[in-house]
Amino acid sequence: MWVSFQYQDNRRLLQHLHPVAALVYLGVLGGLTLVFAHPLYLLGLLVVILLAIQAVDGLKGWELCLKFTLGMSLLILLINLLVVRAGETVIWWGPRLPVLGELTISVEAICYAATMCVRLLDILSVFYLFNRMLHPDQVLRLFSRFAAQSALVLSLSTRMFPFLLREVHNLQEVLSIRGVDFRKGTGKERLQKYLSLFNLLLLNALENSLETAEAMQARAFASGPRSRYRKEVFRPRDFLCLTGSLLALFVTIYGQIYNYSTFHFYPQLGYLISNTMTLVVLGIILVLLSLPIIISWGWQHCPYFNARI
Repeated sequence: MWVSFQYQDNRRLLQHLHPVAALVYLGVLGGLTLVFAHPLYLLGLLVVILLAIQAVDGLKGWELCLKFTLGMSLLILLINLLVVRAGETVIWWGPRLPVLGELTISVEAICYAATMCVRLLDILSVFYLFNRMLHPDQVLRLFSRFAAQSALVLSLSTRMFPFLLREVHNLQEVLSIRGVDFRKGTGKERLQKYLSLFNLLLLNALENSLETAEAMQARAFASGPRSRYRKEVFRPRDFLCLTGSLLALFVTIYGQIYNYSTFHFYPQLGYLISNTMTLVVLGIILVLLSLPIIISWGWQHCPYFNARI
């Protein structure tokens, strides 16, 4: 399961886009999740992100993002109900608590917490899609001519989390073969086992960092002008995906300016569909963001389309 968090070439179109087109597409998805507060828009973005994850054959690994979000949702809901008092539609009056004051639960607070949970899932899903779509070396090649050292740090950072997850899984298997059972024993004994696992993980990470540094030194990193092994070609599919992403961004700006894609939770809930333009703007944005997914489907199922695009 941990391996599914790192890049795997499944011969899907979204994994073979030009890095510029892929980064713009992912950046627009991530930016819109932070801009939108409208529940329908956040749910629509989640559907598009899930379709994109399916297009790179990564739904199995996405289940962990869902489980993490469900766990965090309880914490978000609890904190929001304890702190926020702005909602006017109160459904329960509780006792007065020290520092926090009178405890009240409102419909507005529940809806706001639920929307923030959807936003959290959107953000985590975008980062997961980033790991499935882009190889870290593609990011390094793209930014190496402008900021080689910063691009290297970014590339290594994106590889660190999947690498550590894979190392934890491997170390657990090795320790299990040697008779270490992480599910048995008292709390103190299990803690000692996990501390031993953490020490091994830290030692292994330091050894790998030295190997990476030696490999960079052997390849004369930053010792002169950087050579290029592979040149990325900008194809028609990259142009279509880039155009769809930018148009979706412009439509979003239009919707935000004229309040077609905005939503107010406090002091009272606004209307989900205030007018027809709310659905029109949402539909246009979703269609534009779904353009790479549609192209991916045609690229996979139509040989003629594959050759032309």
